[in-house]
Amino acid sequence: MARRAAPEINAGSMADIAFLLLIFFLVTTTMDVDTGITRILPPPVKNKNENVDVKERNVLKILINSHDLMLVNGKPANISNLANKIIDFMSIHPNDKAYPEVQEKFIPELGKKVLMTKGIVSLKNDRGTSYEMYIKVQDAIAKAFNEMKDQQALKYYGLKFSELADNNKIKTINKLVPIRVSEAEPENVGGQ
Repeated sequence: MARRAAPEINAGSMADIAFLLLIFFLVTTTMDVDTGITRILPPPVKNKNENVDVKERNVLKILINSHDLMLVNGKPANISNLANKIIDFMSIHPNDKAYPEVQEKFIPELGKKVLMTKGIVSLKNDRGTSYEMYIKVQDAIAKAFNEMKDQQALKYYGLKFSELADNNKIKTINKLVPIRVSEAEPENVGGQ
């Protein structure tokens, strides 16, 4: 008995189909892009032994423990109103000892002196703080500074900060609302 030869399958067209499917899935699939936290880091400290004197009233202290509970200047606080607390603290309150000192600074782009706060937001968390809580606090800080930038942009240019197209105007608003955030190294405060 003679064996019958099995018919061959043309594999060339299968490769074409596989290639077309690959292209289809690459074109139609969306990739999640992690943008991270956009914050410009300060330049490295030149003299590490230099003692910088910051008055207590100029610092808004945010502490988060390992149970995701938060204190703002020693008082219990909620994440839902953190941005408003930051905006209130960083706003100009001349002659009020409960708020940061203010200084007059000349802004060349505006051609005049403006009052600016010496306030700093200080964030410190426990090593056991959840990532979710840490990101919520970072979002609240970013939201507060973005709202303050919007206020200044509306005041001087009639547009929100995100709507400004002129780089000089953007730089001016960044001078008026510098992001002053100090973040301390996490500690084992909760004992875990």
